Amino acid sequence: MPPTLIVLIVVALFFDFLNGLHDSSNIVATMISSRAFRPRVALGITAVANFCGPFIFGVAVAETIGHDVVMPGTISSEVIFAALLSAILWNLITWFFGIPSSSSHALIGGLIGAVGVGAGLRAIRVSGLEKVFIALFASPIIGLIAGYLFTKLVFFLARGASPSINWFFRRSQIFTAIALSLSHGTNDAQKTMGVITLALVASGYLTEFHVPIWVIALSAGAIAVGTASGGWRLIRTLGGKFYKIRPVHGFSAQVTSASIILGAALLGGPVSTTQVVSSAIMGVGSAERLSKVRWGVAGDIAVAWLLTIPATALGAAGLYWLMMQATPMLAALP
Repeated sequence: MPPTLIVLIVVALFFDFLNGLHDSSNIVATMISSRAFRPRVALGITAVANFCGPFIFGVAVAETIGHDVVMPGTISSEVIFAALLSAILWNLITWFFGIPSSSSHALIGGLIGAVGVGAGLRAIRVSGLEKVFIALFASPIIGLIAGYLFTKLVFFLARGASPSINWFFRRSQIFTAIALSLSHGTNDAQKTMGVITLALVASGYLTEFHVPIWVIALSAGAIAVGTASGGWRLIRTLGGKFYKIRPVHGFSAQVTSASIILGAALLGGPVSTTQVVSSAIMGVGSAERLSKVRWGVAGDIAVAWLLTIPATALGAAGLYWLMMQATPMLAALP
């Protein structure tokens, strides 16, 4: 394996680590804010389930990212490197400011920008891109509606119950949190698997697109370590800035999010965990009353979502151009 390919794999795993760090807030914010679990316990459970997810539910999303969106044989390692760097930079910026943006959007935007400049638009498969965009943009709407309807159902079934029912909602989150973590590991870790496998094909290390078991293990491990590290800035945003989360809210948001993310993963649709969980939290809160949700915070996050793909696409295109300009100069050095 050439050194450049090893470096590219390390960069991809760093993106995966940041994905876990960025998205840990999505998984644990509600269970921490509702006082179902202590922070470190919540992060530990989440990390283990994140690692196990891809081994249990397959790699359909990796196939979509690495095979259906772009033509593996038409792009270079430099294109993939630029896409990853752009996504990493965006993740670091949004993490620093505590904005729950989408790592999935960042990666897709980076791939579009880098592939468009480096290999031409012909290397992008429109049908695959349509599948990705439908999954990315429909899932938060589904999360909002499903969160609202599921919470209304929970309130109806729990009508007349004593306050002790909060014990049930609090303890049930051990199961809903594991389900959400498994779905997150299944969907999000596979995006890195797809990129690494794409790099292996582009470098000639693999002759056809199939995800090796060691790529699955490394990607699952990187996202698990990132999740265990915890993105506290983002946990505070998702766990408290929308509204005060109680056990029933945590339970409903986790059931809704896990169902949507896992369903999409089994169908090969790469969705944004950040978007799905955030929209589910808003749907759950609005089921109690619309004024409960701080819609101004939701608007700020929506702006970040809309900016992510164009920003990372432009960033990746610029990074690829800079690399191409620097290569001849570096080659001319004694």
